[in-house]
Amino acid sequence: MSPDLADVPPELRDAVEAVLEAAGVADGHLAVEIVDADRIRQLNREHRGNDSPTDVLAFPVDGVGPVAGPRELGDVAICPEHCSDVTEAAVHGVLHLCGHDHETDDGEMLAAQGRILASLR
Repeated sequence: MSPDLADVPPELRDAVEAVLEAAGVADGHLAVEIVDADRIRQLNREHRGNDSPTDVLAFPVDGVGPVAGPRELGDVAICPEHCSDVTEAAVHGVLHLCGHDHETDDGEMLAAQGRILASLR
């Protein structure tokens, strides 16, 4: 089996596949959407209580741990107007969908992000 990337922009599929491989996710579905500043601000306000635009938001569904059958990873929204690198934002967001949290993990997520980005260059 392989991940369902039909809802990922073609230019980001290699990056998303690299994250999933690094995270050990062999099967599942996720969506990545490119949005404008108004939409990312709306999502940030609705889901995080922060009324300002941001670079990337991740909305995990299945979380971490065993799941019967393919995993529904969730959705990532990226605002190019507020990020310096859309590929980096995609890697960051998909790592969140895979259960990583840079606010609590002593740097593991950002280290993984760096390794994945280096492998793509």
